[in-house]
Amino acid sequence: MAKLQKSIDKRNALVKATIELVNNNGFHATPMSKIAKMANVSPATIYLYFENKQDLVNQTYIDVKAEYTNFAFSTYNHAMPVEEGFKLIWNRIADFKLKESKNALFLAQCDNTPMIDEQSRREGIKHLQPLLDLWERGRQEGIIKPLSDYLLYAYAINPLSFLMIMQRRGVFQLDRIHLEEAYESAWSSIKVCK
Repeated sequence: MAKLQKSIDKRNALVKATIELVNNNGFHATPMSKIAKMANVSPATIYLYFENKQDLVNQTYIDVKAEYTNFAFSTYNHAMPVEEGFKLIWNRIADFKLKESKNALFLAQCDNTPMIDEQSRREGIKHLQPLLDLWERGRQEGIIKPLSDYLLYAYAINPLSFLMIMQRRGVFQLDRIHLEEAYESAWSSIKVCK
């Protein structure tokens, strides 16, 4: 049992080091040797857990995406009315992006790199299924605009990444009023206007 825990700890250290280095240096300026050094393991140890750098980055992306969506949907009930469910999910996503900013920044970078392969992106999208199902129900009920999930995500969720990055840079401080205004803007962008 101790051997298994040690193995889990090493893998977790590699994932944590990958997130830290990618956030600070970008994907291409993060060699495996730096990841190993930061994780306090030999470079050869990485290959016990991951095939290569792309596999390491893709697996890290999937792990972080799962953590993100588990947090976002942990208090969501699919029987909630569409607007109530969206507000709850949106606020949980905002909490994650602000409280787990290292992981959120890593995901934001993954959204804009060819390092993440299509299979990993599809796996990441599967983790968003409760939100996608909510939007589909909202479209069927005439509450959500009949737009693609990508457009809904771009208008309603992606602005949170921008705000998180601006806060991290010290340019903008999100307070309770700003968050409420951001939510209202997100909801307004996807709801059907009557």
